[in-house]
Amino acid sequence: MSSLRLATVLFSVVLLFAFVNAEDPYRFFEWNVTYGAIYPVSSAFPQQVILINGQFPGPDIHAVTNDNLIINVFNNLDEPFLFSWNGVMQRRNSWQDGVYGTNCPILPGQNWTYTIQVKDQIGSFFYYPSLSFHKAAGGFGGIRILSRPRIPVPFPDPAGDHTLLIGDWYNLNHTRLRTILESKKAPSPSDVLINGKKSTPVGNAVTYTVQQGKTYRFRISNVGLQNSLNIRFQNHTMTLVEVEGTHTVQTNYTSLDIHVGQSYSVLVTADQLPRDYYMVVTTRFSTIRLEATALFSYSNSNGQIAGPVAPVEGVPDNYDIGFSLKQALSIRTNLTASGPRPNPQGSYHYGMINTTRTIRLSSSAAQVNGKQRYAINSVSFVAADTPLKLADKFKIPGVFTLGSIADSPSGRSMYLDTSVMAANFRDFVEIIFENPENMVQSYHVAGYSFFVVGMDGGVWSESKRERYNLADAVARCTIQVYPQSWTAIYVPLDNVGMWNIRSEFWARQYLGQQFYLRVYSPVESVRDEKVIPPNALLCGRASVFGPPPPPAVAPVSSISVAPVASPPR
Repeated sequence: MSSLRLATVLFSVVLLFAFVNAEDPYRFFEWNVTYGAIYPVSSAFPQQVILINGQFPGPDIHAVTNDNLIINVFNNLDEPFLFSWNGVMQRRNSWQDGVYGTNCPILPGQNWTYTIQVKDQIGSFFYYPSLSFHKAAGGFGGIRILSRPRIPVPFPDPAGDHTLLIGDWYNLNHTRLRTILESKKAPSPSDVLINGKKSTPVGNAVTYTVQQGKTYRFRISNVGLQNSLNIRFQNHTMTLVEVEGTHTVQTNYTSLDIHVGQSYSVLVTADQLPRDYYMVVTTRFSTIRLEATALFSYSNSNGQIAGPVAPVEGVPDNYDIGFSLKQALSIRTNLTASGPRPNPQGSYHYGMINTTRTIRLSSSAAQVNGKQRYAINSVSFVAADTPLKLADKFKIPGVFTLGSIADSPSGRSMYLDTSVMAANFRDFVEIIFENPENMVQSYHVAGYSFFVVGMDGGVWSESKRERYNLADAVARCTIQVYPQSWTAIYVPLDNVGMWNIRSEFWARQYLGQQFYLRVYSPVESVRDEKVIPPNALLCGRASVFGPPPPPAVAPVSSISVAPVASPPR
């Protein structure tokens, strides 16, 4: 082992001792981030992508509720780099969220260790690179957080548990896309990939081999950049069982809309004749129809495919918003199921809590200084020279201003600012995402799981609350807003930190459709928020503060170690 690698491992152990709860196990990961040439679309068309340990997509993260993940990232790209963890709530720890508002980038040739606890979470999520449009080059992978052994799951163990990463894809590399975005609107994606491949009926398909009569779980994440996608398993039904950490009412679907940034878990039973069947992923609400396929192959199949990929009953028309809205409203929380803890999820009666604040967020698109920009409440976000979390910690003036984005649409012309909204710890807020545009939008709220209490067409008004679902609304972290429509969520602000609220349409996020929510507790206690990590990178105006003091080291005997050679069951 090289001296650098040995020093890195030892430092990771020190970090672990300082930050890990003694009763919770930890898992070590070492990731080498590089460029590599692969053939995601065609054997005749190589593309430069971002690999993790030589893999595209990257390796899955397998964990159990409350595990501590020690992820040592070596950046061997030629650009600064960060990972973010879509849906991991980072309880009391926005220091690890991995976006530029919270973290300094990992410089080329350097490494940094994330220390993340998947506290009080279960479910299906994904990670991705958050800077410089790197997401268009790959670097993403699945995250699964399993229940602790004594916590019941509301369905039998499946015969297999698979990660299915779907998303649109460009035939341009991320540096070229950045250059285009600096001068004009983003082009449309050229393809759709399933686990890194554009498989077609005659191509080298991603294949899942199944045994007749058995049931399989598929954790499906839309890791793309722009398009909502529809997925179906030819001649089979999907039973929805989990959405971004919430066990759902087990409803059957012949096809399922998954909007960009969202994750779903479905069960599929191999209950048809022993053949090969297509898994079909198609773009939705787009002018150009893109499609990719994989194979759901019975082990006793003779290799015959069940039929052509063609529209069938239950598959919506491309622009059928009503189908998608009705489906979204049918997704509800399973109130009889346990979550990360043994008490039922339904024991949290969110509908009986008075909201303390209403926030209305409206998107817009416009030219600012001759360039295409996107905004929320007229403010198009521009990154500061110092991560906002560090500026807040060290009380550095002039980096951002609280209240630089209004609680409701202002009617102003679009302008540029480092937009940060102030919020109080333990407030219970109502947020309405308003979409006056003619496209489906998708929003993510970092650090939280929120309740989707309502969505509909038209303009939101207070009278719409009469139709809110205040009993069994699904709790999740990423939500769609249909064209000329609104979506309302309830958010318990129980997680102190600096949290990114962003469009998951990546060109819009890159060009300003995001802001930060500063959830603040005046007590400033470690009970509410963890201290700055001892290995925190300091950049911009925070560089002058130097490294934080080293942590106290816990006794080795108090640390519980989980195996990492094989995933937990």
